[in-house]
Amino acid sequence: MCDKQDNKREMAGSYSFPMSCEDACRLQGRLAGSPSFRETSRPYARYCYEGMEASVTYYEKKGRLVLQGRGAEELLNALGLNVTVEQKELPIAASTQAYPEEKLPHIGVDESGKGDYFGPLVVAGVYADAAGMKRLAALGCRDSKQIRNEAQIARIAAAIRSESGVEVELLCIGPKRYNELYRQMGNLNRLLAWGHARVIAALHARVPSCAHALSDQFAANEWVLRRALAATGASIRLHQRPHAEEDVVVAAASIMARARFVEWMEQTSRGAQCEFPLGCAPHVLSAARIFLQKHGRDRLPDVAKLHFKLTEQL
Repeated sequence: MCDKQDNKREMAGSYSFPMSCEDACRLQGRLAGSPSFRETSRPYARYCYEGMEASVTYYEKKGRLVLQGRGAEELLNALGLNVTVEQKELPIAASTQAYPEEKLPHIGVDESGKGDYFGPLVVAGVYADAAGMKRLAALGCRDSKQIRNEAQIARIAAAIRSESGVEVELLCIGPKRYNELYRQMGNLNRLLAWGHARVIAALHARVPSCAHALSDQFAANEWVLRRALAATGASIRLHQRPHAEEDVVVAAASIMARARFVEWMEQTSRGAQCEFPLGCAPHVLSAARIFLQKHGRDRLPDVAKLHFKLTEQL
């Protein structure tokens, strides 16, 4: 947490969970428009509102929403945020310890591209048995964000595909299809859950003996993914936790997703004869303007995720 009040939270109702910046902005609009809440300030917080004997604070850097006070549970229900009560955070060293299931054959899923204006959303799944997990570790599989060399990511991805005891499933949602799905679902977490569920179900169909799947907890409400997976009919035990990429199978999935994302970006950039930088910073806006000058507004949905604020700035 960003503030120093964590040790006092056990004394009153307290809920803390991850929330995307987009969802947090929507929630801020609801709070700002309600006469029941008044805006206040909190160190390091993007915003803080008080009302109903509780406070609502969003820490953008950590991507976490915190509800505190005697009325926290009532406020939680009023806002429709169905989450579990906050647990005391473990020491950092403890976060690397695997659940017992992670030592068993399992499916790991991760995605790439969700924070990038240009390019697709790629969801990757990897299944590995006990021997396969050892081979993935020997390949140097770790969270793709820790590997800065894209050529190295591509080499490891190719090696993952050739390992015995390992299965790979990729879902590459190009920007045009992504924009259609986002309009239908209206929420990035629902779209992510849909993609993760499809990948898990596809791998489970190929390896029906697999009993466990592990995903990063990307939504405030873990039931978003559970419901999406249930809709596929896959009978598999789903685990969600922060920093799931510390697991070697999820790490392998993150590498596969990143490799496919980079491949799409390079191919499409060459075809459009435009640079597609990563992220959504000001230099991305400049690249988007160059693309519009060359190809026009009608082509933008083919290369960019339109719900980003950059589209309004264009």
